[in-house]
Amino acid sequence: MATGNEVLSWTSQDPRQSQLFGSYGVLYRFQTDTNSQGQSVTTLWRAIRANKEDRVAKLEWAPNGGLGRAIIGKSTLPMADLVRPDPRVYNGRIFNGPDGYQYRWCPANNSYNDVVLQDQNNNVIAFFRPTRPQRYNIGEVHGELHFVRNAGAGVVMHPPLMDTVTVTAMLYRFVMAFGL
Repeated sequence: MATGNEVLSWTSQDPRQSQLFGSYGVLYRFQTDTNSQGQSVTTLWRAIRANKEDRVAKLEWAPNGGLGRAIIGKSTLPMADLVRPDPRVYNGRIFNGPDGYQYRWCPANNSYNDVVLQDQNNNVIAFFRPTRPQRYNIGEVHGELHFVRNAGAGVVMHPPLMDTVTVTAMLYRFVMAFGL
């Protein structure tokens, strides 16, 4: 199952202050700061080359620490739209991708406790696998985000969708951890 997957190790128990890295270094970095109004804001950065990052998304949290609004590229939407409960699947959360299709995060109910991302045809295109905490020079890793390269339409590795998958994986982990 792991062949052909792009696997990113995910640091930190708190996904809002974490990094995702592969053999070539850090690809994504979530950085959470408090702005001048006292609001928590998480920025997702993507490495584009050595010492150069692009801002992919900005997540402005609600004052109570709950879901606020997300700014991804040129779109602004409620964070809740990215983790809408799916009444058909226990702990399933759905969102509309940048391609207009609907995607679903849900528990895989396998021995690894994976959380899978399914496309509109129920193909697994990505999954998050919790791991025993392991220390690396970049940080302590608590899980892995797997992108299944050739699944579905084979577009999960392309930036707009890959970025959205990364944001929604973080939000899914957050809402599950805090029961939102």
